[in-house]
Amino acid sequence: MTLTEKDSQYLWHPYTQHKTSQTPIAISRGEGALLWDENNKEYIDAIASWWVNPFGHSNKFIADAIYKQLTTLEHVLFGGFTHEPAIKVAEKLIEILPKNQQKIFFSDNGSTAVEVAIKVALQYFFNKNEKRTTIIAFENAFHGDTFAAMAASGISFYTQAFQGMFIDVVRIPVPVKGQEEESFEALKNVIKTHNCAGFIFEPLVQGAAGMVMYEADALAKLIQICKENKVLTIADEVMTGFGKTGKTFAMDYVSEDPDMICLSKALTGGTIPMAITTFTQEVFDAFYDDDINKALFHGHTFTANPTGCAAALASIDLLQTDEMQANIERINKSHLEFQQKIENHSKVITARTLGVIFAVEIKSDAEESYYGSMRTKLYNFFIDKGVILRPVGNIAYILPPYIMTDEQLQKVYKTIEEAIEMV
Repeated sequence: MTLTEKDSQYLWHPYTQHKTSQTPIAISRGEGALLWDENNKEYIDAIASWWVNPFGHSNKFIADAIYKQLTTLEHVLFGGFTHEPAIKVAEKLIEILPKNQQKIFFSDNGSTAVEVAIKVALQYFFNKNEKRTTIIAFENAFHGDTFAAMAASGISFYTQAFQGMFIDVVRIPVPVKGQEEESFEALKNVIKTHNCAGFIFEPLVQGAAGMVMYEADALAKLIQICKENKVLTIADEVMTGFGKTGKTFAMDYVSEDPDMICLSKALTGGTIPMAITTFTQEVFDAFYDDDINKALFHGHTFTANPTGCAAALASIDLLQTDEMQANIERINKSHLEFQQKIENHSKVITARTLGVIFAVEIKSDAEESYYGSMRTKLYNFFIDKGVILRPVGNIAYILPPYIMTDEQLQKVYKTIEEAIEMV
């Protein structure tokens, strides 16, 4: 049996309707920005495998760090114990995060990082004997698939089976260009009419919504409104963190700092699942009490896994090299040139770029759904051409590894141009 045949026999894939979907592609190896399937067909991984591999596949620097850690201490429980790799990760992050972030909480993936943040926002006020039970989120947000994270997400087909079972979430418009005031007023109204504990947002770029982008000044205004009303703010940097927007964190563009930040994906360079939620000292202090019931009762078996911490340290070291920062600038420049080339194409609605993120919205004769016919047609076209891109409806985006070569980038651009002509 081939790998794909064995897969069909045993495995259940994420975001997949197995009755109608195509057989998954069996990948046998990867190197840099490239992947090869079991038949040795080559693919350019133009989305860094769901945004987690900024330094490419089979990165030797990270692999060596993982191997070294495995021969010293592969794992130890984090309840009642600690270890040097976790402390080093905390020290490194405190150096590069917004200055108000002082406490680090480990979990397993982006969704659980968000789950922790939302629980903390709600319990923060509970510990202060205040009844605040509403979370504010953007329309069309995506924050993950665990229950609180899913509740804060706004893409309905992900969540429609669970309506009526969620925490209280109220959504406001995203402050895209021309709609900033509408977003500000909506936030003020929600705070006025609800007992709001927190406001969660994807800073500057809504990933799963199709790389929807908005300005830093608008986000700063929203955070300021929350601060004036003592509503905690949560920056979900799971996608945007570690260089994707051109700066280390998207919040580095924003003049107001959040109370909490959620990190995962590129944290470990695409090697080991790990997530972190960071907090201000003030948030932590609301849980610091003689009363055991005010503690944060949340944890995972693999919390602060030493091997994952070693991968994270190596990943952050790579990000901070002059070479990697130059790569980010190079890709951004290339994206901007490509945007200028195609944004006035008759079949293009809009094109946009931030950091290494590029997105193009393609005209369609019909209203396109997330997994609609155009999305399927585009996806299959890209795969056939040996380029891994996962369109969101009629929006194709690129979010490449930072080590992608200019030649590989040009092939991705050319493939997108061909797809635009094809639809």
